[in-house]
Amino acid sequence: MRHPSPYRAAGTLFAAAVLPLALAACSSGTSGTSGTSGRPSAAPTKAAEDPDAGLLTGARLKKALAPASFFAAGFSVDPDGVRDSGATYTAPSASAVPKPDCSLLGGTSWISVTGVSGVSFAQNDYVSRTTSEDIAQEIDTFRGTTSAEVLKDLEKTAAACTTFTDAQTHSRVKVTGSAAPGLGDAAYTLTLSDSAWQNGTTLIAVRSGTDVVSVLSTDGHDNGAATAGKLAARIVTSLRAEHQRA
Repeated sequence: MRHPSPYRAAGTLFAAAVLPLALAACSSGTSGTSGTSGRPSAAPTKAAEDPDAGLLTGARLKKALAPASFFAAGFSVDPDGVRDSGATYTAPSASAVPKPDCSLLGGTSWISVTGVSGVSFAQNDYVSRTTSEDIAQEIDTFRGTTSAEVLKDLEKTAAACTTFTDAQTHSRVKVTGSAAPGLGDAAYTLTLSDSAWQNGTTLIAVRSGTDVVSVLSTDGHDNGAATAGKLAARIVTSLRAEHQRA
């Protein structure tokens, strides 16, 4: 069985470079006169649009994560891995990463390898008390079309990170990636394998509207693939229901 990653409880990582949000406000003004009254006609003002309108907060995203009943007997939540952004939004951030830090793929918040963070998130991590198998789930929410860009960046990461060194075993981890049809609006799967491990790891990222669901699984003897797929599908279904209730 794969040893737990040292990044397992690291939480969602925010990129170092923060892009400031600039909202352009239209100001009122005068232009000429209206008819014979001599009164200036004011240009209409337009209120700045809320960039977070319709997006779920971390408190709402948390409700869409799979409950304890989803996980097999022997799995329990790791308290250190339970996090969310609460009832407020944070400024989105991104950093230009010429080459991704491939070792981040070994942690539960592996989606941070893209260097992009959203405005809200929720995550937790379940670990088997007997086998140390690990199952992690996370939802990140982005403004505009950023969620689609995250999936594209993940494909680029797969091409750039064909291998990396495992921090615990110091062995080489092989990374393979492929599209995962049938999940959300788009999905991508990464499989991590290492001859020093008893089982590999499956990572799946799914885009559903402005949200990105990311899961990690080492459960089972198929590199964690079956559990990861079921978990991702479960979260997407719950997430869409949460949007309908919002």
